[in-house]
Amino acid sequence: MGARRAGEALSAYRALLRATRRTFAGDSLMLTESAVEVRRKFEENHHATSETEIQKLLEEAREASHFISNMIVQAKLNSRGGYHVKPGKEHAGATLEIPSKEILKKSV
Repeated sequence: MGARRAGEALSAYRALLRATRRTFAGDSLMLTESAVEVRRKFEENHHATSETEIQKLLEEAREASHFISNMIVQAKLNSRGGYHVKPGKEHAGATLEIPSKEILKKSV
C-alpha cells in the first residue's frame, strides 16, 4: 500500500474510532467492543494490495463511520427504570427503531 493509501486507511480508522467514542460515550462495554471490532476488521484486511479492493475497503470504512455517527443513538437507563433516547441534529431524518424489551434486558 502506498503512503497516500496508508494515510487514508489511518484516517478512516481514526474516524471510525471517533464515531464510536461519540456514539457510545458512557457505555464502557460498547466502547471496548466497538474498538476491538474496528481494529479486527482493519487487521483482517491489512494485506490488501489491489487498488480496487483498497478503494472498496476505504469506502466501507467511511460508510460505517457515517452509519455509526448518524444512524445509532445510545439509549440510557433512567432512574425510573426506563430508557431515554436523545437524538442529536446529526440524526435528523433517520428512522427511530425501538428495541424490544427482551433485547434491552439482555443489554443490561
